[in-house]
Amino acid sequence: MLRREIRKLEGKVALITGAARGIGKAAAAKFVNNGATVVMADIDQHTGEEAAKDLGANATFIACDVTNESDISNAVDFTVSRHGKLDIMYNNAGVACNTPPSIVDLDLQVFDRVMNINVRGVVAGIKHSARVMIPRRTGSILCTASVTGVMGGLAQHTYSVSKSAVIGLVRSAAAELSSHGIRINSISPFAVPTRFVLDEMSRLYPGVDALRLIEMVQNTGVLKGANCEPVDIANAAVYLASEDAKYVSGHNLVVDGGFTSFKSFNFSAPATDSLQKG
Repeated sequence: MLRREIRKLEGKVALITGAARGIGKAAAAKFVNNGATVVMADIDQHTGEEAAKDLGANATFIACDVTNESDISNAVDFTVSRHGKLDIMYNNAGVACNTPPSIVDLDLQVFDRVMNINVRGVVAGIKHSARVMIPRRTGSILCTASVTGVMGGLAQHTYSVSKSAVIGLVRSAAAELSSHGIRINSISPFAVPTRFVLDEMSRLYPGVDALRLIEMVQNTGVLKGANCEPVDIANAAVYLASEDAKYVSGHNLVVDGGFTSFKSFNFSAPATDSLQKG
């Protein structure tokens, strides 16, 4: 007898920003496969429309620049008007930055631009999804953070600071939203060789071909026999959005194959060795 497939988001309505490609598109596909109706928001209209078409009747696209609060507000209102509710808001849109590694060379104009997208855009997403979720006293809000927001020295200061802020936002908002029955969590992925990451790496390593860049990203991982892929982050998002995580809020789910734990251990190892030998 065939087992009935469990669809963990059956009947749910989700809005995902930065959904045209990469992690956002993978999450949209996983949400649809788990029974959700998804509105895919992105600044790249052509790619976003094609991505929604690929996912079929349960996915629609809306153009959205997360630096414009009105765009996010309109995307939320569009979702509620079209589908009657908003159960899941996934604030995934973000941007990398190509700035000098030293704090003394930090370009504050670039800093402001990245923070405007990576942090202010997430704040607006939380604000406007909460606006429609609070009256219903239910909902799940997700935000894409990064391992660079968990551990220093993994990326340029601007990007690391923006992702640290996302984690802080989730913890801060959870304190308020929990009283309304709304859960909010973040996901901190390890480096995933999406176009987002590869474009940034190609600037750091000019002339290196894409296959070699992918290999460089994957070789950085510490979990042997596995590589971090967009579907891994999408699976984490399905879990956090579903009833499986009904009592999880204010949490930052790190999806890194043990990288941050392993590296923390390694960083402390020399000091421990010295003590043992001394």
